[in-house]
Amino acid sequence: MTMNSKRRGITQAIAAVAIGAGVAGASPAALAQKQYGPGVTDKEIKIGNIMPYSGPASAYGAIGKAAAGYYQMINDQGGVNGRKINFVSLDDGYSPPKTLEQARKLVEQDNVLALVTTLGTPTNSAIHKYMNQRKVPHLFIATGATKWGDPKGYPWTMGFQPSYQPEAKIYVQHILETKPNAKIAILYQNDDYGKDYLKGFEDGLGDKAKSMIVAKVSYEVTDPTIDSQMVQLKASGADTFFNITIPKFAAMAIKKAAEIGWKPTHYLNSVSNSAGAVMVPAGAENGIGIITGLYWKEPDDPEFANDKAILEYLAFMKKYLPQADTKDLNYLYGYSNAMTVVEVLKKSGDNLTRENVMKQAAALKDFTVPTLLPGINVSTAPDDFFPIERMQTARWDGKRWVRFGKVLGR
Repeated sequence: MTMNSKRRGITQAIAAVAIGAGVAGASPAALAQKQYGPGVTDKEIKIGNIMPYSGPASAYGAIGKAAAGYYQMINDQGGVNGRKINFVSLDDGYSPPKTLEQARKLVEQDNVLALVTTLGTPTNSAIHKYMNQRKVPHLFIATGATKWGDPKGYPWTMGFQPSYQPEAKIYVQHILETKPNAKIAILYQNDDYGKDYLKGFEDGLGDKAKSMIVAKVSYEVTDPTIDSQMVQLKASGADTFFNITIPKFAAMAIKKAAEIGWKPTHYLNSVSNSAGAVMVPAGAENGIGIITGLYWKEPDDPEFANDKAILEYLAFMKKYLPQADTKDLNYLYGYSNAMTVVEVLKKSGDNLTRENVMKQAAALKDFTVPTLLPGINVSTAPDDFFPIERMQTARWDGKRWVRFGKVLGR
């Protein structure tokens, strides 16, 4: 090295130190430089999603369609902080191996910033470890399994809706108050989703579970019907029925109970209480008296006929999903979930890294999603990955869900 090149090197080193010192003492505004993770540019934020647009859980595809419509509306309004949302939504047919395949494609090929609103307990279970190993936000997923609220073990995964176990305990509380000597039959999906509800229900009953539960039967998502299970449950002599099923099988169960003349006090899990996707296809009259848990405002509830949030939602549906059934609560779910995703992206500002997206998602203090029932909002914290934790019981009257009792939960 020549003397001149040595001097140049020393001069450059001194200049670098001086620049560093200047940055250290710079104003916050000067430091607020844009930081981008994968899928982000000055003009775009690419986010991924996986939905069962086909297969046994295809009724939930409405969630993905509504989310896509919501992001299109946001883009039409100018996007999020000037960036358009590129929502890449893929079909997995509710098949866990396919979910993993699609997640790999979205993360490794499409380079999405995050996966949002991905549906299903067995399907999200298949990508749970993968998403956390890759440190990709696995955010506001459309399932209420209790394990999605584990910020220490899985800091990149966060649920959205009320958890299944606390929901099941709400039904137990109602049973014990109204029919303390109930003989209970349970139908559940034989996977993580069904077993999570079942655990909450049995834990809620405690020592009484052994004496009060007289029948417990499972089904597989590949089963063509659940007729034999329903006949078996009726034969148990049960006068109370907890129905842990996804929409397709919920409608089957309601219909079959009517066909065989079984009229127990019927509790239906909230993931299948859509009027459009379940209650009407099952025969609206067949479901009279069924009890469920609600956390959304029902679009056809007279109480919300002039509600600003519902009017805005109906106007959105008319413009972006004109053929959709507004009685199908899955659309309302997708709309509201996407609204929460947009809030996180807004709060992330120009720091659109994966780390900051998770940080902002875990800092939603009493965020108001106006389509939620009064007294229910979205709240998270670094040690609380359960955004929605309250619901209200409701009873089907043949046309709609009629709420009763208090809003329950944390």
